[in-house]
Amino acid sequence: MTGEKDLQALLATMQPVLRQGDYVYALWPHGKPLGGGIEAAVREAEGLTVVLQRSEADGLGLKYDFVASWITLQVHSALEAVGLTAAVSAALTAARISCNVLAGFHHDHLLVPVADAPRAMAVLAELAAENAHVPAPRLLLRDEQPEDRDVLLELTAAAFAISPATGMPVEGEPIEVEVLRQLFDCDEYLPQFSIVAELDGEIVGHVISTRGWVNDLELLGLGPIGVVPKLQRHGIGSALIHETVVRANAAGEWGIALLGSPVYYERFGFVPSTSLGIEPPSPEWGDYFQLLPLAVWPGGIHGTFRYAGPLARL
Repeated sequence: MTGEKDLQALLATMQPVLRQGDYVYALWPHGKPLGGGIEAAVREAEGLTVVLQRSEADGLGLKYDFVASWITLQVHSALEAVGLTAAVSAALTAARISCNVLAGFHHDHLLVPVADAPRAMAVLAELAAENAHVPAPRLLLRDEQPEDRDVLLELTAAAFAISPATGMPVEGEPIEVEVLRQLFDCDEYLPQFSIVAELDGEIVGHVISTRGWVNDLELLGLGPIGVVPKLQRHGIGSALIHETVVRANAAGEWGIALLGSPVYYERFGFVPSTSLGIEPPSPEWGDYFQLLPLAVWPGGIHGTFRYAGPLARL
């Protein structure tokens, strides 16, 4: 999973997000098994330092002095990227705000004094704005072309290098890559619903929808959808879904089905398929299998959704 290395791009797109709750640093009792809602830990010769919510620390009887707010920089920075921590620290130092930095695989995290959190968010927003003076290139959504396919398979491999189900790195090639490869060549492939997102001449996202059915009613089965890791959470996935819905309504499609997070997809109007009388291909999918009824949805439909061949064989 490739992270962003360009400092200006990192600063311009860092998207600071303030987590809920107050956080503290505490020394974990020697020999005590780890427990509680520990968010981070650092082992030193003198002992184990843990970071956890203040309420958790109080419940465990841990002592602490520093009470902090937790800010996550949503941009995915490469671990070898140079200058992000220095630039952020310098900006906060100039505002006389202390800052403790935690670097994760995907994001950098800042712990600042609770009282200074609003000012810290303002400083970070100003820093991002200062580095976003170059006009953002326009996102182009277009039909996929056969010559795009090698790039799209590479994009899908990068997008799913971290499993969306487990949050852990995937060993070998993600299964979504082979599924997409087969969808390109299957009978249920619909060229107008294989949509590429292009930014400044670079392919940065892709979504495909193929023919599916409930009994004899033709629907669309959406997925996989992928965005290059460095631009995830920047609205490209949302743009691809909106474009799919617009095209589907224009084509007179009945509805769109997908497997994904209900929390994420409900913003687009997707609901658990069972609420519309449609059973998922696998019962254990439950509310994660969702359906978006489109403008001509007939209602009164009952049955089990059937995906295109490559997806049906999963």
